[in-house]
Amino acid sequence: MDSLLFIYCTTAILVFIPAIYLVLVLLSPLPIVTRASEKTYRSKASPRKPLPLPSLADAGSVDLSVVIPAYNETNRLPSMLQTTVAHLKSPASKASSRTYEILIVDDGSTDDTSALALKLASQYPQSEIRIITLEKNLGKGGAVRHGMLHARGHRLLMVDADDASRFEDIEQLWKTMDRIAPKNEPAVVVGSRAHLVKTEAVVKRSLLRNILMYGLHTILRIVGVGHIRDTQCGFKLFTRRAAQKIFPAQHLTTWIFDVELLLLAKQLSIPVAEVPIEWHEVAGSKLNVIKDSLQMLRDLLVLRGNQVMGRW
Repeated sequence: MDSLLFIYCTTAILVFIPAIYLVLVLLSPLPIVTRASEKTYRSKASPRKPLPLPSLADAGSVDLSVVIPAYNETNRLPSMLQTTVAHLKSPASKASSRTYEILIVDDGSTDDTSALALKLASQYPQSEIRIITLEKNLGKGGAVRHGMLHARGHRLLMVDADDASRFEDIEQLWKTMDRIAPKNEPAVVVGSRAHLVKTEAVVKRSLLRNILMYGLHTILRIVGVGHIRDTQCGFKLFTRRAAQKIFPAQHLTTWIFDVELLLLAKQLSIPVAEVPIEWHEVAGSKLNVIKDSLQMLRDLLVLRGNQVMGRW
């Protein structure tokens, strides 16, 4: 009887594990394909003729790269770019002594975001603004990854196009980066909205969004990033050496990609610091609360499954 039970259990395991593996493979995203046109950029200096992009593998040549993912952002991009350049060029700001570039990654938009970005670039003649146009929509994570892989900065900042984060708070992230990576060793500093949970900025959000937020935080603790109170804030600073290790290994291009970045940092023993920043809700979010929350859950399971199986 015991031997028969053993045979049944062994057979079940032999069938179950390959079945789980097959489901994992089927649910996992395909490798990210970069098309020839996506390896080029346009700028105010060359608005019609695309120029070749550099590689993250090269040595850095400016102090800061600002990577802005943009999908149908003709309404919100002008304000965001204005506040960004204003801080970077302000004589009263520490940022004014830094060399920088701004990479706007048009994530397959259908509303002429690239054309608007080129027009805006001409309004800031003293700023290096590069526009990269993806042929197809990858998702926010794909746009961020693409910009990072072609940035020139010794430090690289990802920031949303909606102007919800106060750009001046980069100085808080920069100061913390100076502390944990004074020689630009591999390190990540993330902006955090966790201190706003009890304020009107979050309390006034819909009950459903708040329930989903707390549910996501619970799941994140289970998958291994519970040490970061706000994983989803789109305001993160990387040293070049950290970016070189993290972004080539990124697989997810959807909303939950931030979690993959933080898990990769943890796996690679790259220190991550969290800094409170100012933030406010901005109309026009592309997030579909129900649909994208379910996708986040699926992607989290796929992410952890692939890491456990050793595929990623």
